[in-house]
Amino acid sequence: MAIKELNIKNKKARFSYFLEDEFDAGIVLSGSEIKSIRTGKASIVEAFCVLIDNEIWIRNMYVAPYENASFNKHKPKADRKLLLHKKEISKIEKHLKIKGYSVIPVKLFLNKSNWLKVKIALAKGKKLHDKRDSLKARDDKREIDRAMKRQ
Repeated sequence: MAIKELNIKNKKARFSYFLEDEFDAGIVLSGSEIKSIRTGKASIVEAFCVLIDNEIWIRNMYVAPYENASFNKHKPKADRKLLLHKKEISKIEKHLKIKGYSVIPVKLFLNKSNWLKVKIALAKGKKLHDKRDSLKARDDKREIDRAMKRQ
């Protein structure tokens, strides 16, 4: 049986934030949650990370209930613990003390050992004019690419 490539991304992240440092974190899940995520039924668009008692938790991550699960079903938007090294947690904690920084999940993926990982990033929110600049730069790049294809 071939393993399907898991590709769950937060597409709003790069548009709404300046992403700085990125970390790969493990995530604590139950059996029905991992099965649901492997079928691609998860979303991290509205998710964010919080620091509670020197532990990083992901909040508002949606994982659809697994249809073949028995009586022990999980909550779709429960808080889930992320697994990071102490040095990484202390670095994140230092940045969270600075106003305007937050930690957001960018991508869910399977590593080489087939373990589910979450790529999280330290992010600083963009202002409205920064978002406009991003849109303009993307449109300009698209026009240049079209012009190059015509030649």
